[in-house]
Amino acid sequence: MYPNLYYALDDWFGWKVNAFKIFYTFGIFVAVAFIVAAWILTLELKRKEKEGLLTYCEETIITGKPATTWQLVINGLIGFIFGYKLVGAIIASRQQGLDLQQYVFSSEGSVMGGFILAAVLVYLKYREKEKQKLPKPEKRTIRIWPHDRVGDMVIMGLVLGIIGAKVFDNLENWDRFIENPIGNLFSPSGLTFYGGLIFAGVAIIWYSRKKKIGIVHLLDSFAPAMMIAYAVGRIGCQVAGDGDWGVFNSAYISDRPGHVMVAKPGDFERKLEENKTYFLDGTVTDSSGHTSMVTDRISKSLSEVPHAYFKAPDWVPTWMVAFTYPHNVNEDGILLPDCNEKYCRALPQPVFPTPFYEIVACFILFLTLWLLRKRIKIPGIIFGLYLIFNGVERFLVETIRVNSKYSIFGLHPTQAELISLLLVVSGIIYYAYWYNRYKKRKNQTA
Repeated sequence: MYPNLYYALDDWFGWKVNAFKIFYTFGIFVAVAFIVAAWILTLELKRKEKEGLLTYCEETIITGKPATTWQLVINGLIGFIFGYKLVGAIIASRQQGLDLQQYVFSSEGSVMGGFILAAVLVYLKYREKEKQKLPKPEKRTIRIWPHDRVGDMVIMGLVLGIIGAKVFDNLENWDRFIENPIGNLFSPSGLTFYGGLIFAGVAIIWYSRKKKIGIVHLLDSFAPAMMIAYAVGRIGCQVAGDGDWGVFNSAYISDRPGHVMVAKPGDFERKLEENKTYFLDGTVTDSSGHTSMVTDRISKSLSEVPHAYFKAPDWVPTWMVAFTYPHNVNEDGILLPDCNEKYCRALPQPVFPTPFYEIVACFILFLTLWLLRKRIKIPGIIFGLYLIFNGVERFLVETIRVNSKYSIFGLHPTQAELISLLLVVSGIIYYAYWYNRYKKRKNQTA
């Protein structure tokens, strides 16, 4: 696993540059996911604009004005925040044993770095406006096409998505939230995909209505973009080992930290007994006698430890069905031998690598939507299929993933299972509505 860029570059090239520790792998892939989604969305919007399905909106702007005080202040604040944290983190990375993730979310930073970057951004904004300044500012009417607004939508989706992901994560883990509300709200860990999807979706629909963009065609354009974004984001989960893995695979055992082999009869139960404090208390005691709390996935008894048995054919790599996530970013598990740095743990028993399954599934579903988008002429159908595909894929994965469960009429679904079911039902209704509407209009014009 590569918790951050430092470990990846060290493994690949032997570079040990502490400054790269501030670039967390999961965050990098989230950023890449948004960039890829923006690119795919732009391509689709341009295609629909050429087909006349989406049109422009005229807006009046004033050009040739110098930079306003407010613009300079905003640029300065953004520059100070980034400089304060980024430069501070680079300097702090030289300290041994410092948790840079906690540092980034603390109040510490470099004041000098903040002022320097603030000055740079203020100057760049001032210079940009000076180049555009006219002797007399002019009013101009410009045409803004939907694809011109992708940047705004992506930023809105990013901000509201993170907020929604944090809100839903804390709702799913209410007991943990009650213990420390402020700490959990601002913690760098703990994000729920569907919370982000719902918050971002509502915000983007509101924005689109305000800007008079056709919602149905916009949602159809978003469908493949969101599917590929989810696949790329899950690469970050798998590479970083962020804890979003499945239940234990009892067909295999970890004979030593980080190493997986096929289990013989009774091996799995024996391994559970050897590491029972991990499974029952969430704690691990190292060779020096120090006990650490390393996981919150605790069972009431060893017989209740969630697991499933699946032995893959010999031609399938073992890690695809049983993986211990060595060096995972959550620092979950038992200590790896001969490892004295941060992130030196691996799970005591192999689990199903569910992020990998979602990567594969969502890439296939993206290609499916991408191939269908030009063939299906009925508006709304592509987005309806996206809702159904997304819900079914996530529901199936949840059957082998450990999550908090609710108790509803004797059933015990997870939050993701409930939302997955709702997405499938919504997708079917949405699909049926637009299909029937299209058929009705076609019959009326026949």
